Order: sequence, then structure tokens, then C-alpha cells
Amino acid sequence: MSENKYHQTLADLGEPAKDLRSHIPDVWKGFAEMHRAALAEGSVSSAIKEMVAVAIAVARECDGCIASHTRGAVRKGATPEQMAEVLGVAVLMLGGPGTVYGPRAWESFMEFYNAQHPAPAS
Repeated sequence: MSENKYHQTLADLGEPAKDLRSHIPDVWKGFAEMHRAALAEGSVSSAIKEMVAVAIAVARECDGCIASHTRGAVRKGATPEQMAEVLGVAVLMLGGPGTVYGPRAWESFMEFYNAQHPAPAS
């Protein structure tokens, strides 16, 4: 398994998304504006909102969404402990599929987390 699997997932989606965006710019712009508004800091933090998005991505079995929102959760300051608890709720609510996609989300979160928080050299 690649050490940068979820980084690669996002990279692989880059060109097709750019191409599609060129054909539907208004739709893409509207989605981007909604994305920014929905995940903005508010009475609920952006980190929590990103983790909610991860849980929904797990439920929808969307690896691209998992990669995007675990990266967002890390960028917004979510901790591994917080992400693990949110994924626990996803497993509770989803049962079997949660035990497949929850670990995928965990792996993705930890990939982005470790990239942002490298272990000190020994």
C-alpha cells in the first residue's frame, strides 16, 4: 500500500475535475461557494465540520471525499483522537460498511496528519 495513497487519490482527480470544471464553470463555482460557506468557522468549528464531512463520506463510500475532507480536517487542526471518535460514531451508525470505510478514512487522516506533523528525527 502506497504511503501517499490518499495524496495520490486527490492528484488523480485533479485533471478530470479541471476538465469537467471547464465545461460547467457556473456549476463548479456554485459548488465551490457552497463548500466554503458550509465549512466556514462558525458556532461549530471548521475542524468539526470537516470531520462531519468525513463521516458522511464514509457513509457514502466515497474515497475522493474521504481524502479531501480528512486533508481538510488535518488542516483545520483536528486531532487523531477526535477523528477516531467521529469514526467510531460512523461505525456505530453504519455497521459493516463502517468497518470497511472507517478504516479507510482513518488511514487517509493519518496520512495527511503525519505529512503535516512529521515525527522528530531520532
